[in-house]
Amino acid sequence: MRSLAGFTGAGYDKGRPFVVQALWLAVSTSVLGRWWCPNSLRIRVLRAFGAQIGDGVLIRHGVRIHWPWKLSIGDNSWVGEDAWILNLEPVTIGADSCISQAVLLCTGSHDRRSATFEFDNAPIVIGDRVWVAARATVLRGVTVGDDATIGATALVTSDVPACSTVLAPAAVHAER
Repeated sequence: MRSLAGFTGAGYDKGRPFVVQALWLAVSTSVLGRWWCPNSLRIRVLRAFGAQIGDGVLIRHGVRIHWPWKLSIGDNSWVGEDAWILNLEPVTIGADSCISQAVLLCTGSHDRRSATFEFDNAPIVIGDRVWVAARATVLRGVTVGDDATIGATALVTSDVPACSTVLAPAAVHAER
């Protein structure tokens, strides 16, 4: 029997005091996600909040980053418009990697066997020279090896070996 009223979030560490969390949420929603905010300002603000971001990184507008202090991005990587990095736990993106438009990197989950639906979170690691194509989803605990490709709309629930490709299931095209 599940009782969400008993949820405690036991073991989850947000990583910064409440004041920093609140300031981040205010800045990220009012300035960083806007189309008029230059990339150089996005990078400076993310670094000021603790993100480790390499040189030549491009983070487009509309990108949502839950906690910047739990984010590391290598040199010359790109994060496309409307990507969502839901990093309750650390997310590491290697160098020369492309996280395309509307990708979801989600480190959070819940233990379905827990009576109070407690967290079951784990980090995500994206290697070097990886392409995660549009609207793909990478879930908690996944490591994507160097030079891998995750196809558009793919759902990744387990580790992806280096140099491999994960494609979404084939679309069904009905005749009328």
